[in-house]
Amino acid sequence: MEKILLAHGSGGRHAHELIKNIILDAFGNTLLEKLDDAAVLFTEPGSPRSPLAFTTDGYVVKPRFFPGGDIGKLAVCGTINDLAVMGAEPRFFSCSFIIEEGFSIDEFKRILISMREILQSTGVQIVTGDTKVVEKGAADGIYIITSGIGTVKMKPAPDISLVRPGDILIVNGDIGDHGVAVLASREGLKFRVPVESDCAPLTDLVRTASDATGGRIHFMRDPTRGGIATVLNEIATAAQVGIALEEENIPVSEGVEGLCELLGLDPLYVANEGKVVFVVPPEVAESLLRAIRNHPLGKNAARIGAVTDAHPGKVVLKTAIGGTRIVDMLTGEQLPRIC
Repeated sequence: MEKILLAHGSGGRHAHELIKNIILDAFGNTLLEKLDDAAVLFTEPGSPRSPLAFTTDGYVVKPRFFPGGDIGKLAVCGTINDLAVMGAEPRFFSCSFIIEEGFSIDEFKRILISMREILQSTGVQIVTGDTKVVEKGAADGIYIITSGIGTVKMKPAPDISLVRPGDILIVNGDIGDHGVAVLASREGLKFRVPVESDCAPLTDLVRTASDATGGRIHFMRDPTRGGIATVLNEIATAAQVGIALEEENIPVSEGVEGLCELLGLDPLYVANEGKVVFVVPPEVAESLLRAIRNHPLGKNAARIGAVTDAHPGKVVLKTAIGGTRIVDMLTGEQLPRIC
């Protein structure tokens, strides 16, 4: 009898197989089958209403507190970012807590304060929710489920159908910070160069990018579970294009690079919580880079590659030593419970 594995929650190949072969088989419809970070609703031609984006996510990160954030900040930022990359301004959230009996009230208050700070800074309101308490041992402290609704402001909204050969790939900074920060905290690892999670709300950064390009952003995605490698494979497969990456251009901090080398991890597959992969036409790429490099969340932004009509459905990396290799979707589980 087949069973659910940790790898089914990795965001990689097993996760995609679970979603496509089992979940979509049960619930498949035209909105869900797009597998976007959020569903875009009310898009009827001639409708006076702005489209709405709707998303939901669950957070089970271990440990609950880590350098640069905690499960509460992560839950709010993650849902904000799933709406932002759809070209939406987040408006209203629901929030549900599943709490283990015996959980510290003081820890719970810390988590709520962390969530409130992000909500207040972004103008988002939690307007409904639920709380359940389960027996001791039935959960690992606390799990959080958030859903969000936002108004789609970008016209046209980013969509995978707009991606085409010649488009440029840009990321707004160092990759892998979140996954490494959580792993180091979990295992008690110390760094000469400290690594903090990049967990942050991306609404203002996306707004800056949209203004700089005149709204000409073909596609965006925040590379969380499975890292940028998984996101780029999703783009290549869905748009049936090739993607050519330049290893020397991909920004990785010294701390992340060092730990990944030590543990045999590939930063391309390590999770982020404050990054966006932008896919834009070549004529606006430099304008985008200049604009987001002047933003606090884009100081190390870089052009990391391009969309090509060669090898459709595949991501190919030109290595620092001049060779090439296929960057496939992650098969196993590099780092469980990082979000």
